Amino acid sequence: MSTLGALLTELCDDAALFPPGNAPLDRALPAHAAHRVADHAGLVGTFVFPAPRIPELLEALGQRPFGGDLTLSLTVPSGPSAVVPAMESLRDVDGVTVAALEIAVPAGESPAGVLVALDLIAAEYPGVALFVEVPRDERRAEILQGLVGSRYAAKFRTGGVVAEAYPDERELADALSTVVRTKVPFKATAGLHHAVRNTDPHTGFEQHGFLNVLAAVDAVLDGADTAAVAAVLADRDGAGLAARLRDLSPARIEELRNSFRSFGTCSIAEPLADLVEVGLAPSTMSPITEGSLA
Repeated sequence: MSTLGALLTELCDDAALFPPGNAPLDRALPAHAAHRVADHAGLVGTFVFPAPRIPELLEALGQRPFGGDLTLSLTVPSGPSAVVPAMESLRDVDGVTVAALEIAVPAGESPAGVLVALDLIAAEYPGVALFVEVPRDERRAEILQGLVGSRYAAKFRTGGVVAEAYPDERELADALSTVVRTKVPFKATAGLHHAVRNTDPHTGFEQHGFLNVLAAVDAVLDGADTAAVAAVLADRDGAGLAARLRDLSPARIEELRNSFRSFGTCSIAEPLADLVEVGLAPSTMSPITEGSLA
């Protein structure tokens, strides 16, 4: 588990239930359990679970216990008001821990109202990491400013099932530059299916690479301007990106990962295969087929 190193430790949150993978829960849970004991276990973080499906989770665990501790990052798409009911429904479930909440900001919700709600949630659940899914609208700047100096982190959507869900390089570079410079931690979700910037052969979507995001954070830490950060996000040279990241000092890796905490991916197999291909994961690490570990 240690062979992947600090740069990649728990980088991939297991979002198998989400599009475009949409794995059924009765396969996703045992597959996650298998990931956590496989030779690539160091890469895998929390199991990302949508709050509206908690009744389904409780039923599934009643029929087939997980067989260990299940650590969740709970997504709350309807916003802060749904957090307490979701958390209460899991309070007495043995072996299930909520490590993080990923809270969306509903349309019409004011930035000030969101921040007040976060304070109340943090007081109720002091050990849980709180991520705010920052909207791509006129509220973004105020919300990001409100996170500065707080214990809350940002969550950025980097893709989705339609082309419009993908921010272009400039938009993502601006978002990353803002949070890294103001020391607001962040995670990413959706669209980071591969290590390196690419054009999806099936959809034609321009997809960001997770190595590009890691390298972009490094560029911001080096003082790069937004245009230079955007150029890193557009880079399609996997070998060059891997070389840059491989040469980082332990102190810089720690600084980088304190900023970029993780990203949710519906596939663990694809990131792992890409890391092996660019030489950031050992060539001896067992390749997997998605769902084969269930």
